[in-house]
Amino acid sequence: MSSTAPSRDALTINGPAGRIEALLEVPQEPAGRRVAVLCHPHPQHQGTMTNKVVHSLSRSMNDLGMPAVRFNFRGVGASEGIFADGVGETEDTLAVIDWAAGKFPDHELCLLGFSFGGMVAACAALSTLPVQLITVAPAATRMAGLLDDRQPECPWLIVQGEADDVVPCEEIVAWVNGLAPGPELVVVPDTGHFFHGRLTKLREIVVSHLVAQWEVA
Repeated sequence: MSSTAPSRDALTINGPAGRIEALLEVPQEPAGRRVAVLCHPHPQHQGTMTNKVVHSLSRSMNDLGMPAVRFNFRGVGASEGIFADGVGETEDTLAVIDWAAGKFPDHELCLLGFSFGGMVAACAALSTLPVQLITVAPAATRMAGLLDDRQPECPWLIVQGEADDVVPCEEIVAWVNGLAPGPELVVVPDTGHFFHGRLTKLREIVVSHLVAQWEVA
């Protein structure tokens, strides 16, 4: 993996509830024509765009030569608005995706999210056409309700910690097994919800998955 830090630009993006605080990270040597948008965990449980899992996912995208945009949902940090139970946060995500499409025209979208952000990313993928959806420990029960038996029509990877005490692994496995065809699921042994001590492993899983998929394509 690249050890060179990407360039960073603090942004303000116009969103449906007002200004959205965001951060654009661009690798020193961009490659390909893809851009990533990343969604953070639950706003009411200290979730922000600086979360370590979200940061690791962003660096994974930079490792692959992709610019990555992470942002704060409404009511978090300098983003305006108030918490909207996943529905408004999906609208925020779509606004950021629109911004990224304008900033990086003709780039394909990779959409990623962690926990609550994984649920939001999956919902946003229903009305966009990402080339890849990656969700880490997504909130399966809430996601099932918001997706309403629909699935994003794109390749979808779920990475789940086996020892997750927030989103139980067995809950994710049961939910995935009920889908057809369903996403690809990777379970990481001895790993909790926040991937403490396992963030490098998470980056390796994400990078290896995308490299293998795009080589086949």
